[in-house]
Amino acid sequence: MNCDFTRTVLHGYLDGELDATRAAEFELHLETCRECTTALGSEESLRSSLQRSGLYENAPIALRKKIRASLDAATASPARIWIPAWRWLAVTAAILIVAGVSWFSWPHPAKDTVAAAPFTAVEMIDAHVRSLQPGHLTDVASTDQHTVKPWFNGKLAFVPPVKDFADEGFPLIGGRLDVLGGQNVAALVYSRRKHIINVFVMPTKEPDTPIHPPGLRQGYQWRHWRRQGMEYCAVSDVSDSDIYELAQLMYQ
Repeated sequence: MNCDFTRTVLHGYLDGELDATRAAEFELHLETCRECTTALGSEESLRSSLQRSGLYENAPIALRKKIRASLDAATASPARIWIPAWRWLAVTAAILIVAGVSWFSWPHPAKDTVAAAPFTAVEMIDAHVRSLQPGHLTDVASTDQHTVKPWFNGKLAFVPPVKDFADEGFPLIGGRLDVLGGQNVAALVYSRRKHIINVFVMPTKEPDTPIHPPGLRQGYQWRHWRRQGMEYCAVSDVSDSDIYELAQLMYQ
């Protein structure tokens, strides 16, 4: 063991960092190496002088705790928040209840209703409400189907079938032009016990369908169906049974 290597070991020995075997080895070397013995004495003397000089001061316990806590907080992973199992169950149950109530209370359109038409329920109801304003209900006012039907000729690319059902309690009032889904449509106007029923008609290439289940929005009912190349949608604030009865009459 040469003295250059020993000098590196000396500091480890002085600081108590060597294992027992290496420390015993170094102590054996000190017995024959004057240079290392002198160097070790000088280091021990310097350390003793520094300790006696009062230049070194232990940090207060409170400061050491504060520093240790800061280091732990900086290096530790985010603490896991523990919540009792019963609270998780309560939260889950509440979410399921809210979801269930929302599902059953939210208005869902019936299958194959006006959602299948080339216009929305909002557009249809807006057109119906707009027609109820003074001067907007009819472009041709007549109870005669032979007057209303020819009126559409030349104004649309199709002529809607027009019938009067006064004997069944649905007298024809007239007709007008309207716009739904970005296209011109015919609106046939009927009355039922002083209530207005708008029946929107437009051509379609879709196959015939039965009269679909009713739709309901903002207090208005509607029925939608396809028959012989025409698409129909009847909307009003009358009962669904009245709309369905008119739809059956037109479907024949």
